[in-house]
Amino acid sequence: MCSDLNTFIGDNDTVIVVGNYGSGKTEVSINLAVAEKRAGKNVELADLDLVNPYFRSREARKQLQAIGINVVLPGEQYMSADLPIRSPSVAAMIRKKNILAILDVGGDGVGATVLSALAEAFKDSSPKVFQVVNPFRPYTETLEGCEEMRRQIEMNANMKITGLVGNANMMAETTRTHVRQGYAFMQDLSERNGLPLVFITVPDDVGKTMDMSQFSCHVLPIRRQLVPPWLHADKLT
Repeated sequence: MCSDLNTFIGDNDTVIVVGNYGSGKTEVSINLAVAEKRAGKNVELADLDLVNPYFRSREARKQLQAIGINVVLPGEQYMSADLPIRSPSVAAMIRKKNILAILDVGGDGVGATVLSALAEAFKDSSPKVFQVVNPFRPYTETLEGCEEMRRQIEMNANMKITGLVGNANMMAETTRTHVRQGYAFMQDLSERNGLPLVFITVPDDVGKTMDMSQFSCHVLPIRRQLVPPWLHADKLT
């Protein structure tokens, strides 16, 4: 039986989503925000990917704002810039009460350094820090690689990871076999490092063909938002 996501994420939590490049952490952040909004929570999403100029959560801002999710971004003049710009409104968002704040942080340890700059905003809170792992990507295809990535992120962020998210996918080529293999991998990783497996993701179309009772953790359906220019993002509503 799948676990309830509310076991790990409360109405007033701050959730920080980290991971290596290619892990799919931004898609996870976007779809998690949508799922929690549908569950009745007051959700805000901050784009803290200050390293990678492509495939950032800001690309989905219009769809997110249309369903009532406030997206905290740099100023308009910096929206397409590959610059280390941090909006001061992120700190204000972290300090807010009665919201679920989700922070999409840049990839690898380098991207996680922005969290150190927000230490003052975090001093009165205990954020949840979730490491997104795609076992079909370089550097995280082994348990040892995942552990090394965790150490890099924790060192640069000056924070401890508190939970794991399995995002086993091969983009449009993802099959049920990939999902099942990824789930088994994440169970092994969770057992190895003692961190809970908070949820796994499944592409929405693939998930409709699967029996979710085979998974002991929550399953988050993914509708792709970050696509090449020649493709259209899935609708969130």
